[in-house]
Amino acid sequence: MRRKRVNVPGLPPGTLTAPTGAIVPDGMHVFRFTADDFEERRITSLDDLPARDGGGVLWVNVDGLGDVALMERLGAHFGLHPLALEDALHVPQRPKVEAYDDHIFFVTRILHLDRDLEAEQISLFLGRDFLITFQEHPGDCLEPIRERLRKGVGQIRRQGADYLMYAIVDAITDHFFPLLEHLGEVVEALEDEVVENPVRATLGRVHDIKRHLLEMRRSVWPLREATNSLLRDESPFVGETARLYLRDCYDHTVQVLEVVETYRELAGGLMDVYLSSVSNKMNEVMKVLTVIATIFIPLTFIAGIYGMNFNPERSPLNMPELNWRWGYPAVWGVMVLVTIGMLIFFRRKGWLGGRGR
Repeated sequence: MRRKRVNVPGLPPGTLTAPTGAIVPDGMHVFRFTADDFEERRITSLDDLPARDGGGVLWVNVDGLGDVALMERLGAHFGLHPLALEDALHVPQRPKVEAYDDHIFFVTRILHLDRDLEAEQISLFLGRDFLITFQEHPGDCLEPIRERLRKGVGQIRRQGADYLMYAIVDAITDHFFPLLEHLGEVVEALEDEVVENPVRATLGRVHDIKRHLLEMRRSVWPLREATNSLLRDESPFVGETARLYLRDCYDHTVQVLEVVETYRELAGGLMDVYLSSVSNKMNEVMKVLTVIATIFIPLTFIAGIYGMNFNPERSPLNMPELNWRWGYPAVWGVMVLVTIGMLIFFRRKGWLGGRGR
């Protein structure tokens, strides 16, 4: 679903305004970890943030964009650029990456499919020893990352904030694959439906799937470019280890985009198949009606002749069959033979489903 930005024209650059209907966060979810230490908190005040002078990586996650004051305080505390904070609030943004003196600003989207495809913006601020994420709504696909941090599984606690950002971007990218699988099943079902039983409701479902695939393309295409920018541009905030893993993440975005383009081509062709199926269905109806009308033409001719009622007593040439004992059954017999003969002829021509010569 496309949303409108609610930007007040004429405001100075960097002015923070909350989106209409934005959720007010009930606090911050904070992780601080090193290779040997781990700490997790839910806090409501920046005074409760773990000290950064103790080393390790600090991850602050905020669910909701309705508290502008909180974002201003976070920006002042971590030195976040006002323009980047403004972009984090002005949703939806195109996925992108922007480099500043003290941090990197990365924007991506996560898609949710319920009755409709909903796009949620996630903004990431990467510093040397911190990562701050802003989400529009609570609930995401990042819980496996939190579990890895809690249990110390893998190397995520032995790496820096750049590796944590890679893990989040990779989880968001991998979240596209289940959606693609579902959309692929929908496309296959629509292919069968438009061929076997095209109805007016089918046309609406074709438009829906095309709109969903377009929304996914709008999310994945710029994400690929943003990920490639992290790989291509030298940055003091992204080390070689994280860059190596980001290359794998870039490959995943390319795979997603290729599948999306394939499904879009199939969905685009569904419209032509639908129109062809409807046209073929109409042609079948017209063929049946034409055959019926053609059969009745000679029958109507015969009935018309014997409906003229010329008096045979005035002339022996005036319908002598009217006085014949078997005249009426004979006419019926001729009509039946004509009908059977025409059906046999139509079938041999292949007009009734038989093999044409």
